[in-house]
Amino acid sequence: MDGGNQSVVSEFVLLGLDNSQDTQVLLFVVFLMLYLIIGSGNAVIVILIITDPHLHSPMYFLLANLSFVDMWLSSVTTPKMIADFLRENKTISFGGCVSQIFFAHFIAASEMVLLVVMAYDRYVAICRPLRYASIMSLQTCTELVMTAWAIGFLHAMSHLVVVVQLPFCGPREIDSFFCDLPLVIKLACLDSHRLDLLTNADCGVVGVTCFVLLLVSYTCILLTVRQSSSRGAWKALSTCSAHVSVVVLFFGPCIFIYAWPFPSSNLDKFLALFDAILTPFLNPVIYTLRNKEMKAAMRKLCYQLVGYRKAP
Repeated sequence: MDGGNQSVVSEFVLLGLDNSQDTQVLLFVVFLMLYLIIGSGNAVIVILIITDPHLHSPMYFLLANLSFVDMWLSSVTTPKMIADFLRENKTISFGGCVSQIFFAHFIAASEMVLLVVMAYDRYVAICRPLRYASIMSLQTCTELVMTAWAIGFLHAMSHLVVVVQLPFCGPREIDSFFCDLPLVIKLACLDSHRLDLLTNADCGVVGVTCFVLLLVSYTCILLTVRQSSSRGAWKALSTCSAHVSVVVLFFGPCIFIYAWPFPSSNLDKFLALFDAILTPFLNPVIYTLRNKEMKAAMRKLCYQLVGYRKAP
């Protein structure tokens, strides 16, 4: 398009979830409570794993990193969404919009790779139990976590390079509660079809690759346990149920948002909300209620807090 018809866009308008004032007040209360629970719940998991010597193992080291990532994932878009429930003018600056796109994809891609690392940890524990301590050393776990962050950063940078070069000259309303690249691309003054395919392919490379690796890991685990009569293998398998639940909760919405050929704004809003709020909210519940060691550490922490308060 002719550069003379283009203008510099300084802000976008977020249409949000609902236009009813009463509904927005209710949503403000609900999501504020969920956000506080997400932050406190995941923080408690991180603190428990750091302070309890019984939880100083590769599996819990990775779980602490997952909780840390979940705190950031919910913080990319949720505070802005909660504040907008009480605002009539729901705008976001161009810089703020670009930041949301970058950090949302940075943290989401990092979490995808981290879930693969956690599946690999369970694979080694069940399929290579005698070599588990040597393979999943602290150095190896640290390197795998750093790799997850590096892949997330590179993935986010590929989106950042695209969005900062987009020309805008017309509508600036985004039919969502946050900035996501496909929605911003639709506002650009160019034929967005090819660019949509490229960005979805970029997301697909990360998402599909991680999902396939997860399927391979859990398939190997199931085949090993099926052929084994060891109680240890079956006990290790029980820890995988929590991992599988988290994988389904996280990857399901992502696949529908970026791969479903029939997009729906209302469905996309719900699925994006699911990944931003409900998944980080459910992760602490899944990992604490279905894990004996975490429940024991939680009880120990509660007893210590009660004893501290009663002490003169």
